Amino acid sequence: MQWLPDGWRPKIVAVDIDGTLTDGKKQLDPNAMIAVRRLEAAGIPVVLSTGNVRAITYGLWRFLNLSGPICCENGGVLWHNSWGGPIVRADGSEAKRAANWLAERIDGLDPDGIQTNQWRESEWCLFPDEDLEAVQHHIQSSEWSHLSVVRTGFAIHLMEPHLSKGTGLEVMFEKMGWSPEDLLCVGDAPNDLPMFEFAHWSVAVGGAFEVVQQAADVNSPLPHGATFGPLVDAILSEN
Repeated sequence: MQWLPDGWRPKIVAVDIDGTLTDGKKQLDPNAMIAVRRLEAAGIPVVLSTGNVRAITYGLWRFLNLSGPICCENGGVLWHNSWGGPIVRADGSEAKRAANWLAERIDGLDPDGIQTNQWRESEWCLFPDEDLEAVQHHIQSSEWSHLSVVRTGFAIHLMEPHLSKGTGLEVMFEKMGWSPEDLLCVGDAPNDLPMFEFAHWSVAVGGAFEVVQQAADVNSPLPHGATFGPLVDAILSEN
């Protein structure tokens, strides 16, 4: 299959983590890790762009010895070791208050949400099996109606409307002096759509949400992390 457009190869690659580098059980694909390292060895920076928190993303960044910055919490937190500290683009306390308010109106909703909330800086995440329609309905009629409600395969994100992987990468690329025309991105979930719009070329892994498959330039026939081996072969074969 043709992974890339004729005559174009990325200079930067941005990848989602959960559901992309991992399977549905959040287990990392070891072959994907090898493929990502091959990009870095070839001088192509890899950017981790995720809904996950900085603590977890930093751990993966460090152990893979990546060179690109990281985009965490759907663009709410950006970090690189050369910057002297993170860029936190929103105050997550509003989203946390909204979660507590929702728990008073939706029977059984757990306002504490998913475990990684203990490290969240810019948003708040409910469990993915909470009643999405009820959450959306109540948020729309509340003082937090400005918040975005986005479900991925792993959480329901409550976040400020200006936050997305797309706007996060825009800030990052301006700071790094990079062009989105040089960017290829890989993802699987609705929170990856703004990243797809920002990048020059997008790849949906096998098992991606249908809306993501429809938006992607290429749909991988391989599930999750198994996408990366042949994709990286295609990138490096012409370099």
